[in-house]
Formats: sequence, structure tokens, C-alpha cells
Amino acid sequence: MTHLYFCLILAIISTIMFDLFSEVYIFRLLRKKNISSFFIMLASLGVYIIIQNIISVCFGNDTKILRAWDVTVGHEIWGAYITDIQIITIVVSALCVGLSMVFLKYTKVGRRIRAVSANSELANVQGINSDRVILWATGIGSGMAAIAGILVGFDTGLTPTMGFNLLLYGIVAMIIGGVGSTKGLIGGAFLLAAAQHLTAYYIDSKWMNAITYIILIAFLIWRPLGFSGQRLKKIEI
Repeated sequence: MTHLYFCLILAIISTIMFDLFSEVYIFRLLRKKNISSFFIMLASLGVYIIIQNIISVCFGNDTKILRAWDVTVGHEIWGAYITDIQIITIVVSALCVGLSMVFLKYTKVGRRIRAVSANSELANVQGINSDRVILWATGIGSGMAAIAGILVGFDTGLTPTMGFNLLLYGIVAMIIGGVGSTKGLIGGAFLLAAAQHLTAYYIDSKWMNAITYIILIAFLIWRPLGFSGQRLKKIEI
């Protein structure tokens, strides 16, 4: 069990270090060349595909099981069954969201992250080192992503391609809630999760990804700014 804890901590640290390396030697260089955010997104997808293929070559494409305990039915709640690891995932996720909201609102680094997100040029004029702040944001986000990946790995196992669906769900939840709206993001995540599981219950689990794309397309057409209906506020100088 000690070895397991050590490996989990090492996985989180490795994820943070790799993302910081990517930020410094890839994405920061792209930003300094005034590359548009669309092409930076394409570059990030390229990095993802490269890492995915490296993992496939090194460890194979078969599912790796992390849990050392037997699979059980779980606890029945209002006719649905939920396992212990799923309960832990819900609790840890809620704690991460709550702590991140408090961090962004009440800490000095959190306020600087919000300032750089609103307008990095104005933040630099005010004496804020935007590159350093972006490193902070990258490190915190990478750590939370690593924790999420570990929890999903304990629940359903690890595969090289497991990150794509999680990335897709995150993007759809962000679009539904509206960029820059934390409450909207939480609402979007609940709506997406409810739609997926109701689809699995009444139709078939194979349609879960399909309903995700349907919701994404519907919001892009009829409500591209999400629940908030507001664009990010920018202050120009």
C-alpha cells in the first residue's frame, strides 16, 4: 500500500512537471509569436496525441486495473447503485472545486490569475508577471487533472485514450455554463451528467457520447455563450 501511495504522488508530480515544461518550451513561445488561441489549441491537441501514442508504445493499449479490491455492486441510493470509489470521486471533486473557488477569490496568487485571465497586457502594466502567473495556473490545473485521472483510473481502469472523453466532457460543460462562470460550469457539468445517464438508462449506454455531441451542437447554435450569456470582460489600454 505504501508503494501505491508513492506511485500516486509521483504521478501527480510528474504530470505537473510535464505540463510546466510544455508551458515554458511550447505554449509560451507560441504566445510570444502572437499565435492565435485557435492554433495554440491545435498545438495542445498535437502534444496530447504524441503523449497518447508514447504511452501506447510503452504500456500497450489494453486496460490497466488500479484497484486491488474486488468489484462490488455498491450502495443503493434511490434505486441507483454507487460504488465506494465513485463516492470518493464525488467528495474529492467537490473539495477541489470549492478550494479552487476560495483560492481564486481570496488569495493573492488567485487574484493575479483572474487579472491575467481578464487582460494579460494590463496585468503586466500593473506589475504582475503574467508568465509566472500562468505557470501557477498551469501547475494547479495539472495537479487537479492528475487527481481526476487517478480517481477515474481506480473506477474504470487506465487506457491511453481515456483522456479524450474527459477532455470532451470538460469542454462541453464549459460551453454550457459559459466561459468565466464558475456557477455556470457547475450547472453545465450537472446538466451534461444527467443527460448522459438518463440516456444510458432509457436508451443505451452507447448513446452517452452521442448525446454529448448533440448538446454541444445545440448550445453552439442557439446559446454559444452558455447559461451566463455574457462575454468575458476585457479592459483595453
